[in-house]
Amino acid sequence: MDRIAITGGFRLEGQLPISGAKNAALPLMCASLLTNGCLRLSNLPHLADIKTLKELLEGHGVATNVEDEGKDLSKGQTVSFTTEVITSTTAPYDIVRKMRASILVLGPLLAREGEATVSLPGGCAIGNRPIDLHLKGFEEMGATIELAEGYVRAVAPGGRLKGGLVEFPTVSVGATENILMAATLASGTTTIENAAREPEISDLANCLNAMGAKISGIGTRTLIVVGVDQLHSADYSVMPDRIEAGSYAVAAAMTRGELELIGNDLLDVLTGTVGVLKSAGLEFTQTDNGLLVKLGSDKVNGINVTTQPYPGFPTDMQAQVMAMMTLCDGASVINETIFENRFMHVPELTRMGADITVHGSTATVRGVDQLLGAPVMATDLRASMSLILAGLVADRQTFVNRIYHLDRGYERLVEKLSTCGAQIVREDGKGI
Repeated sequence: MDRIAITGGFRLEGQLPISGAKNAALPLMCASLLTNGCLRLSNLPHLADIKTLKELLEGHGVATNVEDEGKDLSKGQTVSFTTEVITSTTAPYDIVRKMRASILVLGPLLAREGEATVSLPGGCAIGNRPIDLHLKGFEEMGATIELAEGYVRAVAPGGRLKGGLVEFPTVSVGATENILMAATLASGTTTIENAAREPEISDLANCLNAMGAKISGIGTRTLIVVGVDQLHSADYSVMPDRIEAGSYAVAAAMTRGELELIGNDLLDVLTGTVGVLKSAGLEFTQTDNGLLVKLGSDKVNGINVTTQPYPGFPTDMQAQVMAMMTLCDGASVINETIFENRFMHVPELTRMGADITVHGSTATVRGVDQLLGAPVMATDLRASMSLILAGLVADRQTFVNRIYHLDRGYERLVEKLSTCGAQIVREDGKGI
């Protein structure tokens, strides 16, 4: 199994391109099931999750064509998705188990074909992510739901979903995306209350509108969708990845470096993160190409932060900020309110000399003068990045194992960091 080796202590400096957002790209790819035309997506990142979903979509009859491989670090790939005929309405376990986002094919399949059978996605290392909100939403639109042998079987009586009121008791990004896609082809008007407001939701809604959908209220808690008979072809560019941008902003601060993050409207997509990072002492300056980031003082300021749904501080940045706080001036308190098991990186950071105490959903981080390199093991995607960040500043070498997590969410990480001065390499597991 491959690992990443890092020799810490090198300042990061230069330009670092921000990739297309994985969390936006995945639902956009699923939206291709809603039309028999061609959905052409540009700025798609090269990630394992993108490859997995592409495989799943091809199993439903989607013809994919890579028009531009995007080999340059500054741009992603361009891929066209054409679904003239859906050849299967079943999403099998052997693919769905690899990635929870696979559940997002349920809404489009149900909306277009009137039926869908999708494997339950299974457990998640960072906590429980049930799909009951998805299923209740479809029931509000007239679908009948059956759970049997690990699969969800959904049927729209008469072959078409009906518009209605879908009110989520709690905010759910995935459920909002699934219901939003399904509602575009439903009969009548669907109102989604307490919808998630993440930028990735707006990106999906804007793409659907480009395909001929009629969605209003974009960016608010209430989405109104007037169903249409069919959607058509469209070209759409995936938004930049706000979590990747935030992660590399933290890297600039921790290494006392200066990075120009390259991408469009980065300050806007970093809503919820910028305020927290500024309070920690980071400085942001808009440039013609993106955003210049550096630490404005000798040490990171200790802060108190709580993860919240958008526009609050994202749970996907919690592990990275914790890594930064290990070197803070004083102490910091981090409250995790989204996922119950998202402190699994704490023991690994502690192995590197961090001073962290966890009580339930609260972690207290006391800054230390120096982290120490060590062999560490990643437990999930964002935990992986926290260990990379720690390794960039640690004394001696750090070896990060289980890096397949990183392959799911950070495009060309080693190349990007190396270009900016990091001493980091990916080592072939066969020789270890």
